[in-house]
Amino acid sequence: MSAIDDAGRRLRARRRRRDYLLFAAFAAPNFLFLLLFAYWPVVYNAYLSLTDWDMISPAKDFVGLGNYADLLTDPDFRATLWITVLFVVGIVAGGIVLGLATALLLNQKLRGRNVVRTLTFAPYVLSGAAVGTLWLFVFDPNYGLIRPLMDPLGLTAPAMMTDSKWALTGLILVYLWKNTGFVAVVYLAGLQGLPREVYEAAALDGAGPWTRLRRITLPLLSPVTFFLLVTCTISTFQAFDVLAMMTSGGPGTSTSTLSWFIYDQGFRAFDAGRAAAGAMIMFAVLLLITAGQARYLERKVHYQ
Repeated sequence: MSAIDDAGRRLRARRRRRDYLLFAAFAAPNFLFLLLFAYWPVVYNAYLSLTDWDMISPAKDFVGLGNYADLLTDPDFRATLWITVLFVVGIVAGGIVLGLATALLLNQKLRGRNVVRTLTFAPYVLSGAAVGTLWLFVFDPNYGLIRPLMDPLGLTAPAMMTDSKWALTGLILVYLWKNTGFVAVVYLAGLQGLPREVYEAAALDGAGPWTRLRRITLPLLSPVTFFLLVTCTISTFQAFDVLAMMTSGGPGTSTSTLSWFIYDQGFRAFDAGRAAAGAMIMFAVLLLITAGQARYLERKVHYQ
């Protein structure tokens, strides 16, 4: 029996080695791509944040935490952080509310709702350049589409993209127009997966539409809301295309978000150290926000 047991163990060991080799053969290319294009850039960026380099000269002067100290004591950078907070909160909170409202509407049995669903999602797939060009025309105070809306009310159309008081608001409106369709489609998928019998039972108990929304729909949609909060927060922090097309961080620095600051420092001021330090601060902020959302918000998530 011992010889048979030994042969069986050797056979199982060979099978395990074969399985490990097969797993390594399939996983190694993916791991290599992640290492080269995801992890290594973060490590190298962290190294650059500790240097003073103009992206041209071959030498990089090591300055330690000097770039971080300069940024955190720079009033312009603190203003950039505050602008970024307003930008992210406006887009994420507004997108969640508008997307949910749109999804609830599109979930009704309305004539032509499939066409409306397509039109709602269409702005999300447009390029940032196309969206920026379109809305620059819409916001033009002299010839744009905003003027016919203001004239009957006796109001003067604001210079949304050239007035520092309005530029950030206008930019948030544009991103809401572009991103709300994505949020609505995700919420719509969640709504269509909710159990109908729960709503039927609530209706029999006399629950009205608002009660059903507050007591049933929102709790059951909490996993979808959690997913959207995490993904939309990350993508909004990194938003760049429409911003670059419409305002380039201006007028002045009124729309200079953290993503634009990194680009401006790296590719316009040629200060790779400050740009890398700004990128690492963004990385740390996103890491803290995501961890906080996972720790505290997930407690309120009701998984079916």
